[in-house]
Amino acid sequence: MDPSLDAWDHFYTPLISLWVNRFYVYLGLAFGVSLCICVQVVTKKLGDRSAGKSSLQKAPPAPVAPVANGTTSHQKKESHVSGVKIFYASQTGTAKGFAASLAKAVKALGLPVVVINLKEYDPDDHLGEEVTSKNICVFLVATYTDGQPPDSAEWFCKWLQEASNDFRFGKTYLKGMRYAVFGLGNSVYESNFNKVGKNIDRWLWMLSARRVMTCGEGDCNVVRSRHGSLEADFAAWQARFLSRLRDLSFSEKACRKHRRGSCEKGECRPKKEEGKGVGLAGPRQVAPKKEEQFETTSEEESGAEEGQGHSSVVDVEDLGKMADSMKKAKRERKQQDMELDLSRSSGKNDAWEKREMITPALREALSKQGYQLIGSHSGVKLCRWTKSMLRGRGGCYKHTFYGIESHRCMETTPSLACANKCVFCWRHHTNPVGTEWRWKMDQPDVILEQAIENHQNMIRQFKGVPGVKASRLEEGLQVKHCALSLVGEPIMYPEINRFLKLLHQHRISSFLVTNAQFPMEIRNLEPVTQLYVSVDASTKDSLKKIDRPLFRDFWQRFLDSLRALAAKQQRTVYRLTLVKAWNVEELQAYAELVSLGEPDFIEVKGVTYCGESSASNLTMANVPWHEEVIRFVEELVDLLPNYEIACEHEHSNCLLIAHTKFKIDGEWWTWIDYDRFQDLIQEYETSHGSKTFSTKDYVAKTPLWAVFGARERGFDPNDTRFQRKNKSKDISGC
Repeated sequence: MDPSLDAWDHFYTPLISLWVNRFYVYLGLAFGVSLCICVQVVTKKLGDRSAGKSSLQKAPPAPVAPVANGTTSHQKKESHVSGVKIFYASQTGTAKGFAASLAKAVKALGLPVVVINLKEYDPDDHLGEEVTSKNICVFLVATYTDGQPPDSAEWFCKWLQEASNDFRFGKTYLKGMRYAVFGLGNSVYESNFNKVGKNIDRWLWMLSARRVMTCGEGDCNVVRSRHGSLEADFAAWQARFLSRLRDLSFSEKACRKHRRGSCEKGECRPKKEEGKGVGLAGPRQVAPKKEEQFETTSEEESGAEEGQGHSSVVDVEDLGKMADSMKKAKRERKQQDMELDLSRSSGKNDAWEKREMITPALREALSKQGYQLIGSHSGVKLCRWTKSMLRGRGGCYKHTFYGIESHRCMETTPSLACANKCVFCWRHHTNPVGTEWRWKMDQPDVILEQAIENHQNMIRQFKGVPGVKASRLEEGLQVKHCALSLVGEPIMYPEINRFLKLLHQHRISSFLVTNAQFPMEIRNLEPVTQLYVSVDASTKDSLKKIDRPLFRDFWQRFLDSLRALAAKQQRTVYRLTLVKAWNVEELQAYAELVSLGEPDFIEVKGVTYCGESSASNLTMANVPWHEEVIRFVEELVDLLPNYEIACEHEHSNCLLIAHTKFKIDGEWWTWIDYDRFQDLIQEYETSHGSKTFSTKDYVAKTPLWAVFGARERGFDPNDTRFQRKNKSKDISGC
């Protein structure tokens, strides 16, 4: 027999045995591999635990002393606090002294520190940078007479308050910023005790900035001061802040454990220092546990959410508070409507005619949003474009399209009530609604006088604000234009014609916007500089879905309003608001509506997202990009025989379509000669309406930078374009 076959027989039997029992072989291998992995994991955990104990035993109680360059190698490697910015605002200098003391203590920890006077700080330019800066921002602010901020903090507080209630900033505008606030006050004035500090703390929180500790309250009243004096209150607060700062600077790992709450078990905190602390605090004080939490709440937050849109994620326990003011306003409005209906059905006309439009809840909510309310149904508010042009940063689209000086424009309304509940409503439907005037009525001369006075007072507050041009501030005090488009339906006001005449007597131009539900009032309207009609949809179904009008015959009223516009001799405008996935596909229907009203101009603007609301399911997905608006306008113009694209304002996501009669010798004349208009309207009034005038009697040439296709894209080259540092937040709306 071949010897090679004998050798094969020798291996054949065991191989066959292995193959038959291969399942057990695989099982044994898998068990072995699993056992090895488990041994390695256990060994690693034991090693980490022993290393952790060793480092805690050997680690010093305080940060390692700084080296020559001011930081240690450990801090360079692991610290997630890049520095501390100390902002102060003081009337007598006390807060400034505290800021210097705190800065000295922070420097002793080896951290960079900057001390900033709020008078010299522009939050509009720089506050958004703190979202990613890894700085800890400390605010030391005093409360002055009647709960007002010191002069040096007036602009900062005003800006922060408006930003916290402005949907264009969004409720996550300062997410990532970390801060601490210490207020200087006197408890003798109980209702205003530390009001400014509490407000700053609350407004920052509303913009999603994160506290590193609760708001401190210093008390000049030694009888009630927690530690016996204002200085002692600050010393105790400073000791807690420095302790927090040490914890935050320890390491990235320690910070993560803070957020998980494991520090309460002593797993990541260094041993407490037994010697003396740094700065004013003297011996190191151990703060209560609630002060050691990474993020805290404030007693003031119970009313913090009034008047704000809900465009950010909030804690569950805060959800009820978020809607308190809105629900309260809606309840009051519903109750008022029921009482009015009952009064009217029983014939008690005197009762319902004297009822005021603005309820207490609505007054409170609108005041927090920066509205200056006038009488019982009117209001005025400073437009953000007014603020922008005061600082030489460009005007609104009406400046580009029609030559309005935005810093001299007053935005107001003689009626906060409206007949629609539009899905993009800025007020989320807390304002009054109705189909006719049924409230107490204020006289137009009183409304105009107080509107101008309130507007001028708001302009004066910009004196000394960084970047504001003195020449424009002086010009801004002289109102030249009035935009009757703030909120509500101005044409509902029974004395709207008298109000317009008073505007013109003051040589103030009038830009009136109506929602196309009052055709008779449009026909009876006296001449205005420019009359707008909102055309938010082109079909009955889409108009009902977007504007949600109260009138049952809303579509007929809408068409009649457009026909009434065609009979006007002065400038008329269709105002189209594009809502993506709602009305952008209705080109042919829009073209038919244009032929019905024959407007001089058509403004096409992408909708501005104004936050989530229970009354609207509009989202950011419904906001068209500027290029999408341009494409829509180009397709629409192709369907309109006598219209062309005239102007563009990229920053407002807006374009202007103009009738070709405003294109003279190949050049656009869409701007307005305002002095000429005032002369014409005075002649009209003097002649009791017999001496009429038309749109072309007060035109002015459009500058080249405003024309569609120009490289400026609608931005006035006389101003300086400002690009916001926090580019992730878009507050472009208009």
